[in-house]
Amino acid sequence: MVVCTAVFCSVLWGSAFPVLKVSYDELQMAQDDTIAKIVFAGVRFLLAGLILLAGLLIFNRDRLRVTGKQFMFLIIFGIIQTALQYYFFYNGLARVSGMQGAILISSGTFFTIVLAHFFYSDDRITAKKAFGLIAGFAGIVAANWGQDFELSFRFTAEGFMLLAALTSSIGTIMAKELAVGIHPFTLTGWQLTIGASLMLMIGVPQLGDHAITFTPLGWGLLLYAALLSTTAFALWYSILKFNKAGEISMFKFITPVSGVILSAIFIPGERLTVKIMGALMLVAIGIIAVNYTGARRRSRGMRRS
Repeated sequence: MVVCTAVFCSVLWGSAFPVLKVSYDELQMAQDDTIAKIVFAGVRFLLAGLILLAGLLIFNRDRLRVTGKQFMFLIIFGIIQTALQYYFFYNGLARVSGMQGAILISSGTFFTIVLAHFFYSDDRITAKKAFGLIAGFAGIVAANWGQDFELSFRFTAEGFMLLAALTSSIGTIMAKELAVGIHPFTLTGWQLTIGASLMLMIGVPQLGDHAITFTPLGWGLLLYAALLSTTAFALWYSILKFNKAGEISMFKFITPVSGVILSAIFIPGERLTVKIMGALMLVAIGIIAVNYTGARRRSRGMRRS
């Protein structure tokens, strides 16, 4: 059940790439309309955050209680982990393919490994992790290699996707260091609600006429995007509570794999190529390498416990 749940969460996160790309076309959002992307992201994550907080209010309202100091952290965390990260993500994804975006965003796993090396004395970069980093970043470079064997890089496209991944990694370190005493569901619910509210406060007053044209399919895609965030986060944190983070995180290699495959299926004009498949394999190998602990090490840990 743990393996199935981890795989299910990773597939859900992977499905976000084609869903958002199709949403942009369905809602007739211009590629360069930054404000429309901010508003769309704000509505999605406000829905997701409120669903989580409402669930806590109904089933375990004690977990909603936070101190003043914790709430100040939640405000900062919401700005960085939701508002800033998804500003980069939504606007970057509008300028790259769904398959390319799925591979680029996976760089967050490797950024986290590098940051952990400097923050934690017991989490240094080993030879195994170095191999994983090299393989992973090689895959990301390969995904951006053009048909003419030239590296394609635009700051507001590929650059924004990498910044989204880096911001997510910084948020991961912040959550581990500062979110003391805050339940993961509470942290996620407030983080999404606060960050999304900021995005809407900035975006709605500047939203142009007809910048977003909602259709029944558009509303359905928005609702699915909100529910996938709520479901994936809730299930992921549930299995993390009872299992080792390193062993569970290994399954995140499925996110770029499912993102690429689903993009090829659902986004018109996108198809799997030898270059994309090679890049995807390198990224998957890298994620597995930096997270895999090995049966021998796991058995030693079980004997010690």
